[in-house]
Amino acid sequence: MKKNLFLFITALCFASCATKADVKHVRGTIDEPMAEDTAPAHVLQAIASATKFHSYEIMNDTVNNVSVWAIGEADQQSTEGYGIVVTRNCVSTTFPAIRNTRVPPAAYNPETGDLWIAASAMEGTGVDVKRLYQLRFDGDSAYVVMSVDPYLVQQAFVERLEYGTCGEDVNIYIDGEPAIGFTNTVEDMGGFDDDALWIGEQISYDLSSEQPVVKVVPGVKFVTGLMLLYDDTPVLTAKTILADDGTVAFGPIHPKTAQ
Repeated sequence: MKKNLFLFITALCFASCATKADVKHVRGTIDEPMAEDTAPAHVLQAIASATKFHSYEIMNDTVNNVSVWAIGEADQQSTEGYGIVVTRNCVSTTFPAIRNTRVPPAAYNPETGDLWIAASAMEGTGVDVKRLYQLRFDGDSAYVVMSVDPYLVQQAFVERLEYGTCGEDVNIYIDGEPAIGFTNTVEDMGGFDDDALWIGEQISYDLSSEQPVVKVVPGVKFVTGLMLLYDDTPVLTAKTILADDGTVAFGPIHPKTAQ
């Protein structure tokens, strides 16, 4: 009953604030597909020739004897935020091109044999974009099955997300249906830009379920200022489904109120 009442109230708010003619698709900040991560040549050489890694733990599944480590230094040389080591039953596999900044989340699923790592693809002020890696094991040696380009995530959400504005209110539509609204509280920015709602700067993952859940946070663009702001925007989540043929799909998008 409460859910039906919420949907009814949401529908009234959307109907009173914007017609379908006012609704437009969100925009994406990532202009093109992102190349796979590649560490600088001198870092690759340092990792390849090192006699000792100075590393720190990212994940340690003691039950299944699987752990993930970040390489901070190769001998005495900084790896500049690159380098992951995956260990299973005392067998270590090094992935020098996977970034280890911001302590990327990792999780192992013993039922499927998948090891998930969400490594940084872009970062900065207001920017936190992850590339999802799917790893499996051949014996005890790990290998990358595939990774999910953040651009692919962005474009999949762009196709399914629309919005309309009315005063300081922004109403978001998912798959053509009213989903969630929020009220802007940011002042002195000159009002909403013509393209007010963007995604692509904040794409992360929750790895606590059997399938990874992608989290996309839209940002608001104003007339004044170049940066997107996230003070009031909701979090949009969807199950990420990776098929053995290399394709990626996303389940229903679920909105949550401002973080």
